[in-house]
Amino acid sequence: MSNHRPFVGIIVLILSTWALSSLDAGGKWLMQFGLSLAALSWVRYLIHAVLVLAFTLPTRGPAIFKSKQMKFQVLRGALVLSATMTFFSALSYLPQAEATAINFLAPLLVLCLAPFFLKEPSRIHRWIAAFCGFIGVFVIVRPDSGLHPLGVMFGLMTATIFSLQFMVTRKLAEDDSMTTLLWTGLVGMALSSVLVFFSLENLAHIVTTYDWLDWAVLASTGVFGTLGHWLQIKAYQNAPASLLAPFVYLQIVAATVLGWIIWRQFPDALSWLGIAIVCGSGVVVSIIEWRDNQAVKRMIRQSLSN
Repeated sequence: MSNHRPFVGIIVLILSTWALSSLDAGGKWLMQFGLSLAALSWVRYLIHAVLVLAFTLPTRGPAIFKSKQMKFQVLRGALVLSATMTFFSALSYLPQAEATAINFLAPLLVLCLAPFFLKEPSRIHRWIAAFCGFIGVFVIVRPDSGLHPLGVMFGLMTATIFSLQFMVTRKLAEDDSMTTLLWTGLVGMALSSVLVFFSLENLAHIVTTYDWLDWAVLASTGVFGTLGHWLQIKAYQNAPASLLAPFVYLQIVAATVLGWIIWRQFPDALSWLGIAIVCGSGVVVSIIEWRDNQAVKRMIRQSLSN
């Protein structure tokens, strides 16, 4: 991690939120017109694996496959595929902005679970932020919001799976980030290949009926998914995670814009209040974490200088 170009890191991270939101919009659009969840996931991870191999294998060779924690690579790949499938399921019932906002519970859940699974210190501001985040979600999914209960359930499942994925990713800190990106695609492709056997009729249907636009949107799910994760890697190579954390929440802008352009769906005033509470909780706790990290670094520098 070089962490020496913070402005570049912020810009690249913002671009990643647009890429990942484009992936979400493409998946929602395709499922709306009958593509099965298994077929969508299979194509998305097939393209992901092919693209990463095409860019890394010529320069890295077989070493790109080597992992010091293979069991965690497989576990992470399975979690990423599960999160993809539950989030696409949520998107089939919910507007993109609201579904994305519910996902923002994941980083707050990580902060609360870290003391138990990662042996990190428990801090009161993390619990307060998580509590506020849950209040924000309750405002978004309130009974008169009109949101489908199944969509809300899938959204909460996605946030939970994402939080587990983030913690497993920390266990893979010693592995090359591109190795992790590759195994994400390979595991996702392998597992979804099993599932797609139950959707062969759906695959035959799209092969015979899809026009160029349908194929372009389907291919874009793999391209934007891979691009989004690659851009995230590049962002964290240019700026520290504590600095970038608040900017992750700008994905709500991309999700809202795409949701309005494609489906003319726009959150109402109370939904925006809930979104603001969720995002605000994440931003505030990120700033506190960044401030604490800076204080620790200053103490270390002072001790070394003495």
